[in-house]
Amino acid sequence: MTINRRTVLKLAAASGAMGLAPAWLRAQDLERTDVHIAVGGKALTYYLPLSVAEQQGFFEDEGLNVKISDFAGGSKALQAVVGGSADVVSGAFEHTLNLQSKNQFYRAFVLQGRAPMIGLGVSTKLEGYNSPEDLKGKKIGVTAPGSSTNMLVNFFLAQHGLKADDVSIVGVGGGGGAVSALRAGQVDAMSNTDPVISILEQAGDMELIADTRSLKDTKAIFDGNMPAGCLYAPEKFLDENPGVAQALANAIVRADKWIHSTDPDDIVDAMPESYLLGDRDVYLAAIKNSIEGLSPDGMIPDDGPQTALDALDAYIDDFPVDNIELDRIWTNDFAKQANENYPNG
Repeated sequence: MTINRRTVLKLAAASGAMGLAPAWLRAQDLERTDVHIAVGGKALTYYLPLSVAEQQGFFEDEGLNVKISDFAGGSKALQAVVGGSADVVSGAFEHTLNLQSKNQFYRAFVLQGRAPMIGLGVSTKLEGYNSPEDLKGKKIGVTAPGSSTNMLVNFFLAQHGLKADDVSIVGVGGGGGAVSALRAGQVDAMSNTDPVISILEQAGDMELIADTRSLKDTKAIFDGNMPAGCLYAPEKFLDENPGVAQALANAIVRADKWIHSTDPDDIVDAMPESYLLGDRDVYLAAIKNSIEGLSPDGMIPDDGPQTALDALDAYIDDFPVDNIELDRIWTNDFAKQANENYPNG
């Protein structure tokens, strides 16, 4: 039997002695129990640790009542927190940099993805495509304008001598709607994550031209570790709610470790049926394709923030690199403690 927070509390209550609880549990005071997380594309494998934490009851184990609101893309999820309707974003790491460039200070505090896990591909119906330069004038689907899928497109274009405005960016979401958009010819190419990419690729609807689901390809494209999906929140929220932040980090780290120690078939079985988009085998393939890119321990790699900053500088004109305080956008303090709390997941 796995000894988790809920089990310890029950044992302690039964014995009438909270002294049975580990020191970290007794010391962890939750400033609040209700937490609202905004995410852009909950069913995407990019955010698999978030779904695992929810489905396996890891948030509940930490004493949290977590509400997760799903949006069409990471930028939409971010807007919910900026606007005050949600507390924490489950989103792309580089958003913290974009926010600071606008004098809005947010901090990533636990990692879900150690690679972007985004695939960029062209429709097999697109005639005359021979090289990246042929994307000029084409419509490219992304989860949402301004999202990490959009960032990869811009970075890819810049690497091949094109500008962001050489193409038309179309928000198509991250589920069945994205699949339909490419198949219906509404877009000529697509930047998305699994299971969307695996569905389109395996069906012969898309040919990949860039793939950041592996660490090798990610490092080749970005010249370093590129942190991806994470939980991030306003500095004020983290400063005022360190107990809540620790509980959230505990749940995500447990989810990260559960994923890396669980057979992919069992991971699929643990997910809602709607995530499979009608094809279990394809979703299973998506999980297998994505495992390497998912964090095993919630820790942000030391070179990751600089890699992300370099990427933004490469594709955003006049990005204020010199004004960025890199150490303010991330911390491993909560993830380190979570690994001490749950060394075996």
